[in-house]
Amino acid sequence: MSTEQQAETQNLTLVQAVRDGLKGEMQRDDDVVVMGEDVGKNGGVFRATEGLYEEFGDDRVIDTPLAESGIIGTAVGMAAYGMRPVAEMQFSGFAYPGFDQIVSHAARFRTRSRGRYNLPMVVRAPFGGGIRAPEHHSESKEAFYTHEAGLKVAIPSTPYDAKGLLAASIRDPDPVVFLEPKLIYRAFREEVPDDPYTVELGEAAVRREGTDLSLFTWGAMTRPSVEAAEAVADDGIDVEVVDMRTLSPMDTETVVGSFKRTGRAVVVHEAPKTGGLAGEITATIQEEALYYQEAPIERVTGFDVPYPLYATEDYYMPEDARIEDAIREVHEA
Repeated sequence: MSTEQQAETQNLTLVQAVRDGLKGEMQRDDDVVVMGEDVGKNGGVFRATEGLYEEFGDDRVIDTPLAESGIIGTAVGMAAYGMRPVAEMQFSGFAYPGFDQIVSHAARFRTRSRGRYNLPMVVRAPFGGGIRAPEHHSESKEAFYTHEAGLKVAIPSTPYDAKGLLAASIRDPDPVVFLEPKLIYRAFREEVPDDPYTVELGEAAVRREGTDLSLFTWGAMTRPSVEAAEAVADDGIDVEVVDMRTLSPMDTETVVGSFKRTGRAVVVHEAPKTGGLAGEITATIQEEALYYQEAPIERVTGFDVPYPLYATEDYYMPEDARIEDAIREVHEA
């Protein structure tokens, strides 16, 4: 982790840390612009950009039409000419009209131009469920973006990481998809340095050290995973919780190293099981550390169904009890 630690801090929620990260990078670099639906005068649907319009004006905090393809396409053009645009998708489920711009242009521009151009741009989007939102507002489709070479994908789970990962994403020379778990936008607070700093892309964080089993997770699933690990500790099961933080590039060194120490693993994510990143992590372990394996690897995920509404949402989300059951099953195998 690369930081510029300062004595002065603020006690921020995750969404406040996102706003603070945007503000710090805009103050630091005049080429950074924020653009999206209602990000300006309104301050964003979750108030992630509140106050930026008043400080930086409408030429750097740009309210766009309701046209995701146009938002991302414009960001591609800006980045190609040396700016550092941060394009917000109001919800990740609204990004599909702009998906072609992301995968056909943003992800391929460096290769297509044989390295002549790079695109220092960020696509921000609130994602995930748990807030009783309607259709297209609660999906977890991070695997879409990790499958595309040329994109980096970051998902914070704490306010400190949200600010630092966002700063690193904005400063990166290549496009980054930055997914913000809205379930924990205001769930808790953490001390965050006032001054800009970075959290390096591609480095996982060990949230809890353990010797009996490795649990790999990210985003909003990190807190219930740690809580489940603490709960089973009363029964003598010592779980190591690894927060991936960046899914592309994935920190396979930390994954493999943790598994070699424990020999058992559970992977937790909110996205559906089929095609989810739990399968990729499991395959990596099989390839790199098979001879250390003591038991089958368990996946605790969302289900392979359309994201449910209101009444059944709690049954879809991985919860402490499901995670604890998986831990116990793997430990006892």
